[in-house]
Amino acid sequence: MVEKNKRKHICTGLMAHVDSGKTTLSEALLYTAGAIRRLGKVDTKDAFLDTDARERARGITIFSKQAEFSWQDTELTLLDTPGHVDFSAEMERVLQVLDYAVLLISGTDGVQGHTVTLWNLLQEYEIPTFLFVNKMDQPGADKEVLIAELKERLSDGCIDFSDTDVLANTDRNQNISQNQSTLSLDVLYEELATCQEEALETYLETGSIPTEQIREMITERQVFPCYFGSALKMEGIEAFLNGFVYWTEPVEYESDFSAKVYKISRDEQGNRLTHLKVTGGVLKVKDLICTKKEADDDTLEKVNQIRIYSGEKYETRKEVQAGEVCAVTGLMETYPGQGLGDAAQTLPPILEPVLTCQVCLPQDCDPAVILPKLRLLEEEQPELHIVWDEQLQEIQAQIMGEIQTEILQSLIAERFGVDVTFGNSHIVYKETIANTVEGVGHFEPLRHYAEVHLLMEPLPAGSGLVFAANCSEDMLDKNWQRLILTHLQEREHRGVLTGAAITDMKLTLIAGRAHQKHTEGGDFRQATYRAIRQGLMEAESVLLEPYYQFRLELPETMIGKAMTDIEKMNGTFEIVQNESGLSVLTGKAPVSKMQDYPKEVAAYTKGFGRLFLTLNGYAPCHNADDVIAAAGYDPEHDLSNPTGSVFCAHGAGFTVPWNEVKEHMHVEGWQSEADRREELPERATRSVMDEWIGVDEVDAILEKTFYANSGSRTRRNGVVRRRRVESRTESVTRSFSPQPKKQEYLLVDGYNIIFAWDELKDLARENMDAARGILLDKLSNYQGMKQIEVIAVFDAYRVIGHQTECSDYHNIHVVFTKEAETADQYIEKFAHTNASKYQVTVATSDGLEQIIIRGEGCRLLSARDLHAEMELAGKHLDEAYLQQPATKNRLIGELLDKMNAE
Repeated sequence: MVEKNKRKHICTGLMAHVDSGKTTLSEALLYTAGAIRRLGKVDTKDAFLDTDARERARGITIFSKQAEFSWQDTELTLLDTPGHVDFSAEMERVLQVLDYAVLLISGTDGVQGHTVTLWNLLQEYEIPTFLFVNKMDQPGADKEVLIAELKERLSDGCIDFSDTDVLANTDRNQNISQNQSTLSLDVLYEELATCQEEALETYLETGSIPTEQIREMITERQVFPCYFGSALKMEGIEAFLNGFVYWTEPVEYESDFSAKVYKISRDEQGNRLTHLKVTGGVLKVKDLICTKKEADDDTLEKVNQIRIYSGEKYETRKEVQAGEVCAVTGLMETYPGQGLGDAAQTLPPILEPVLTCQVCLPQDCDPAVILPKLRLLEEEQPELHIVWDEQLQEIQAQIMGEIQTEILQSLIAERFGVDVTFGNSHIVYKETIANTVEGVGHFEPLRHYAEVHLLMEPLPAGSGLVFAANCSEDMLDKNWQRLILTHLQEREHRGVLTGAAITDMKLTLIAGRAHQKHTEGGDFRQATYRAIRQGLMEAESVLLEPYYQFRLELPETMIGKAMTDIEKMNGTFEIVQNESGLSVLTGKAPVSKMQDYPKEVAAYTKGFGRLFLTLNGYAPCHNADDVIAAAGYDPEHDLSNPTGSVFCAHGAGFTVPWNEVKEHMHVEGWQSEADRREELPERATRSVMDEWIGVDEVDAILEKTFYANSGSRTRRNGVVRRRRVESRTESVTRSFSPQPKKQEYLLVDGYNIIFAWDELKDLARENMDAARGILLDKLSNYQGMKQIEVIAVFDAYRVIGHQTECSDYHNIHVVFTKEAETADQYIEKFAHTNASKYQVTVATSDGLEQIIIRGEGCRLLSARDLHAEMELAGKHLDEAYLQQPATKNRLIGELLDKMNAE
């Protein structure tokens, strides 16, 4: 159920290129709305939202802040974000909770490099956006020129709305109908009509466009209202506020609780704060929130306190409604980007650091002591990716730029009392694959068991990692599947070329296996990690590096040098002629080659050239061989990320290298379509169509064809495939020779049957020996009626030093397995070895065991089917007995009396 918020509440964020006047604008908005009594300034270091000493000292915003105010009939939450590119990850985290955004443009500088980055982010997060062009009081700020630049560089939907303030006031103060609530400005109508086909039709029919339709166009990011003014001189502020509250629409929220976490911080007392937006229902103090989902249990944490911040002060609340932003205490397992309740996780961040550097510690500082403290800092700034490099014996962090390292240095000294320095920065590389492979991981030391099969597929650039599951629950329980997906997402997985993080691939769980007694959660963690590494070793890996998208504006006389420079930097470019007489080059180039180029441009153009750089994601490395050689990474000797698997034999675990794992795996592997086609025999007189059917249908077929040999069915990832034959038009005569009848074997998983039959299960709880004896007696009777070889297999894997024990019980065979070998394993080995020589039937109700037995081409009986078989055989014997004189059936009568007595 969706409910509309009772009062209009809008959560908006301010974002801009650094030095565009964002802090000044936030002060002007708060002062105009009456939220603050005096205007603060960056120069006087008393801005309301610059609460951190480092922000006031540097005059820049470093951390996102929250302010609450109201304007007319609307409650507003204003989130101020950093403008400097080094802190853009902090800004991006805020985007996930915004209803609308305000993008600030400098009237003197126009659209700058980071402005384009912000615009692309807003487009990616699909956030409706208003634009405020600041510094219009300064020389060189031309409204018409700026509007033209906004349309060219950002969107044709950027339209001047500054003249609509009169209408907004009129509609707000007068109770008039929607049809009357239309704009009377023809120029504006004409521009709006070009943004949407429906708006064009409405305008041509009526000569105007209804207000609600314009609001919808803004919400759908087809129109971007632009306002002009000067925050420093308080010009255009009130008009912007009027227009903003008039053209925005209240958001509708679900009635069930949900929330999105966008930030983690700590207050002056060290309390951990989870900053979130409630996106559904109500959040109350003392509520229990599920903050971590696990295979066996979920982690529930209690909300101790709810705070509504405004600047550095806050008020406590008993509850907050959907749409409100707050900070809560008591939650220790939350992280930025997390969805609570019914909210979905947010997408991985788009802006990530492209530089990594060493965290250099003082000589008297133990890395083992400082590393957990740096992890606390990583909770607040996840982009740091704090890691301990075992090979280099150093702590490494990923950074956005030099200013960030200075801030981090100050933070670490203030919080932990340690004076660290940062080494030289290096490019952050990533790795992907170019072909589809199957990765297999097996972890089976003594009394542990897990096997994982992953299908690893390459994705387009910028896709990141995508996780999915396509595995039958008959093969692997749903809880185990969820746990494997958790292990896939819980860490950054390293590639095999340089040890860099992997990206741009889809990892799909296609098969797996657990043991009923021996599997623990940690076993699947090991198997999952090893599956990824094994697949990477088998795949065609590709090294990726970050690229800049650039726009270089410079005089025509210098274009030759610029083109030569970009070619030397392994970049690509196009030439665009600018109306002002400048030449413009646009294109892409590696970050490693271009990160210092802005200084060079400023030098050789004597300040007349401008270079705009925006990160354009990752692409194949231009000098991969050199980078790989310099890294000197050996994936097979990376003890923290093993490529091989662990198997068990004779009660001891042994390691199998990655290139031999698939020869030892217990679950059948994936095959490509080409491999499957190669497996199909050529048939000149018929065509074969493969149809996939489920386990239930196979069971029905087995019942109908009770004595049929099931070897013609093959298994693929726990699903049985049936072949349907279609004859060609011409007739073909074939002759068949009868196949010799094979010796029949029935293997019974003893304890599985005992605990599946009600009459034996209850007895087993009191006396296992008695239950086992009754089962063996029943099997002896059944053997006498069917005249087949019967083998009852019982686990003895926990008996230390026990060897496989085989004995005869009347007319059947009894096997007690050796130490560390289960009945399942014994039966699988027997089936694998003898399925081609004999007609083998296995009686078990173990779902995974059933799938494996089908895969070996053996006949299957569930515990229920075996019970029914025995009863049916007994009835047939009864009927035969009644049809013959008693004198000829003495032996049969004695057998029936014995069975009835049991």
